[in-house]
Amino acid sequence: MRCFYYLLLTLLCCAGLSAKTKKAVYIIIDGVPADQIERLHPSAIFDIASRGAYGRAYTGGEIGGYSQTATISAIGYTNLLTSTWFNKHNVGGNSNLKPNYNYWTIFRIAKEQPEDYKTAIYSSWTDNRTVLIGEGKKETNNLKIDYVKDGYDLDTVRFPKKEKDLHIFDIDEQISKDAAAGIRKDAPDLSWVYLWYTDDAGHIAGNGAFFDEYVRKADNQVARVWEAVKYREANFDEEWMIVVTTDHGRGENGHGHGGQFWRERTTWISTNVPVNSHFSKGALAITDIAPSICRYIGFEIPQAVLWEQDGIPFIGKTDIYDLQTVPYDNTVELSWKSYTENVPVTVYAATDNKFKEGGKDEWIKLADLPGGVDKYTVDLQNLPASKFYKFVVQAPGNHLNRWLFK
Repeated sequence: MRCFYYLLLTLLCCAGLSAKTKKAVYIIIDGVPADQIERLHPSAIFDIASRGAYGRAYTGGEIGGYSQTATISAIGYTNLLTSTWFNKHNVGGNSNLKPNYNYWTIFRIAKEQPEDYKTAIYSSWTDNRTVLIGEGKKETNNLKIDYVKDGYDLDTVRFPKKEKDLHIFDIDEQISKDAAAGIRKDAPDLSWVYLWYTDDAGHIAGNGAFFDEYVRKADNQVARVWEAVKYREANFDEEWMIVVTTDHGRGENGHGHGGQFWRERTTWISTNVPVNSHFSKGALAITDIAPSICRYIGFEIPQAVLWEQDGIPFIGKTDIYDLQTVPYDNTVELSWKSYTENVPVTVYAATDNKFKEGGKDEWIKLADLPGGVDKYTVDLQNLPASKFYKFVVQAPGNHLNRWLFK
């Protein structure tokens, strides 16, 4: 019997030692609507999906609700980075950017881990690192990105302006080569690759052959990164999650974006890893990417940060979705839907928003509910008087949060 236990212990130790290192890279191809991707069926994007999944997603928050968010580029990147909408992250356009750094980006989450995770950004737009991620700012705890390839947008000697802004395409070519080389050599634990020109192609030409051509060329750039990922997996003891997505769709004629038209809101996600029910049930959002990457790599997220995230992981166990609030006199009915039958939940409330200003919210536990219950009525008279409430419903696999203004 003693020999059996020694053998079991040895096998468990060997299994632990042989666990592969998990790493992730996500690629944003700017401004490509889902219907265009599905019509063109670009080979690299769908080769990635053949290992995992492809699905439509959305951006823009809740139409007409407190989280409604413009479908604009820098806003979309920040939706992804923070797993929140505009009402929290405060990035409202492509200029005069004033992020609320209290809502941590995935890069800050990585850097706050006990382990020294290496991060990288390959980006044609310097503000992605210096403003949206907030590198070096005291508000981000002096966050530092380990591997950086950007600034090309400021290099007018190497990348002089061209007709139809094709110098931006040249920058994307360099970025994709930098990213592929960086992944092969440095293998950062978390990387962001940003490809810009497709958005310019749409603005310039709208729907048509020109725009299609540069979506296909962007797919070639994705292929460089994908080949680098496969090289690392084949030659090193690593497993990689790759996510390819877009920040927003486009208006009807393909030229513009920014509003809540269905095509502007409809985005897409391609990934090489197995996904859960949430990925295919129609509620997938750009805000779901960061929580999924965190879960894949194994990042621990402080509860205060986690409960502000609006996204739901599309890998691993996910139990509940679609939290709604219906106020009636001095009560509020909370309701939600379930992916998992008979899942128990715990309901919490806060009557202020100190987190937004860098403080700590005072969460009040309202109820532990057994499996099969998908509603709960909150008596507001049992809470401190307020005109603003935050609710969290916590299940074993994920949480949901929602605000209410009364």
